[in-house]
Amino acid sequence: MTGLTTHGLDGQVGVVTGASSGLGRATAVALAQAGANVALLARSKDDLVAVATEVESYGRQALVLPLDLAHEDQLADAVQRTVMTFGRIDVLVNAAGTDVPGSVMDLAVADWDRVLAVNLRAPFVLAKTVFPYMQQARRGTIVNISSVAGKRGWANAAAYCAAKFGLSGLTQALAAEGKAYGIRACVLYPGGMATSWGIWSATERQVTSREPPPATRALPPTEVAALIVWIAAAPPELVLNEVIVTPLDEQGWP
Repeated sequence: MTGLTTHGLDGQVGVVTGASSGLGRATAVALAQAGANVALLARSKDDLVAVATEVESYGRQALVLPLDLAHEDQLADAVQRTVMTFGRIDVLVNAAGTDVPGSVMDLAVADWDRVLAVNLRAPFVLAKTVFPYMQQARRGTIVNISSVAGKRGWANAAAYCAAKFGLSGLTQALAAEGKAYGIRACVLYPGGMATSWGIWSATERQVTSREPPPATRALPPTEVAALIVWIAAAPPELVLNEVIVTPLDEQGWP
């Protein structure tokens, strides 16, 4: 998939949530490699600073925006600061994700609300906030990162699955409303990836040393990030509405 990465985003500006680790980090770096400046959104400032250094190593600018995706005012402020710094927003990638495992009977309502706030409400708020800028420019690409859990519900993952299923409907609505303005929306359903999914502490991520599983069992985040860049850099008349991408030996799909 590395061959999909091009310099087709020169001068453009990307906004990436979950940019401190995993697929979000890989996407931010891939956007920079393709020529874009990048606004980095996540909770861990220290991790974002490290990603910013990597982005800048490719001669691009990075804007570090530590925040809590569950707070609407922080999201709106992040968009405003991005526009003030770069003057535009061309690509929005909602890559952040969280989960609280547990059966429906055991799952606390507060935990349900948190998962939905980060995984579904935040992409809605960000899309709502960036839409006017994309409408004015008459172009833009929004990529919402779902999961194969957005195609089939799993036990002990009700909140996560509900949020990921919801992203499908949100993305379809965004595509329908945006096409008159040249705005494209795509929902991506990745299967297993070689990330530190479920390890929320930045310190724990740093000290955790695990051999990555073979690529046939878990996709390298860089490969999925290259696909996201290709979607953003594709000719404006081409819309990739949704994509399911899995390793060859996917355990959770179909």
